[in-house]
Amino acid sequence: MNPLTCTRRSLFQTSAVFAGAAMVKGEVVGKTSEAGKGLLAYVGTFSSPLRDVLPTQVDLPPGNGRGIHIFKVDRTTGSMTKAGLYELGTSPSCLALNAAGSRLYSANETDRVGKDKEGTVHAFAVDRTNGSLKLLATVPSGGAGPTYVAVHPSGKFVLVANYFGGSMAVLPILEDGRLGEATDIKVDEGKVGPTRAANAPPGTFAISGHDRTHAHMIQADPSGRFVLHVDLGLDKIFVWRFDAKKGTLLPSDPPSVSLPPGDGPRHFHFHPNGRWLFSVQEEASTVVRFDYDPDAGRLTAKQTLSTLPPGFAGSNFCSDILV
Repeated sequence: MNPLTCTRRSLFQTSAVFAGAAMVKGEVVGKTSEAGKGLLAYVGTFSSPLRDVLPTQVDLPPGNGRGIHIFKVDRTTGSMTKAGLYELGTSPSCLALNAAGSRLYSANETDRVGKDKEGTVHAFAVDRTNGSLKLLATVPSGGAGPTYVAVHPSGKFVLVANYFGGSMAVLPILEDGRLGEATDIKVDEGKVGPTRAANAPPGTFAISGHDRTHAHMIQADPSGRFVLHVDLGLDKIFVWRFDAKKGTLLPSDPPSVSLPPGDGPRHFHFHPNGRWLFSVQEEASTVVRFDYDPDAGRLTAKQTLSTLPPGFAGSNFCSDILV
């Protein structure tokens, strides 16, 4: 990959890793098996070079990937060597493994496939002997440009955030690991924030994402009773009560918390204690620490810090946060 051609929403957007009978799922650190067992990494990419060989035309973000790239990871040095490739021309930018490491789901970040103005989500079976992938199913994502997928803690649903569609979808996981049609789709509504972040550093040109609603991430809380998602364009984190029987989302009380205008919340992550949540703002380059009430699904902002060194001036974009 030529780093100069990579967009701010990087080619290496999300990877998923498994080792032996355990794994690291998406961006959530899990257990690892004892040293000596193999470790594989799956890397999702923007795969626009393959657009011309697709049976249906798609709109893709620019990128030099060729689908889902598989690497062997050296446990001692962290270095990676190529181990395989699932060629895919629909920009599978974000990946998520189920708890067993036997199924992998990809958000295919296209604005449309054929005449349908939405992206898709793939379900794959993972060969535990060599890590190869077998496509099980493809379903609509419920909006354009699916940028994030996460497996619900129950293991029965995949949650999808559609960046260009400004929507979220709940996809049921069937008994064989395939995905069914969406049980719920929610579309973000509200006043879009200003193009320049309230907390931007001096001299910044980091302007993006405030042209419309942009659902950027979705994740259940550790209990699975609530689902949270961020909309970068609305500068909000939304909280939903989740009906695990129906696979539906209901607004919590309150239904959202607001970040400063234009700051652009992008990703968040829970602390292992389940009572702190950290949100990173793409355009303001800040981290906000929230107290989280797991009984009520309520967020309360407690601290804001810059991710930049003192005296920084210029442009910067934040992408991801991980405890």
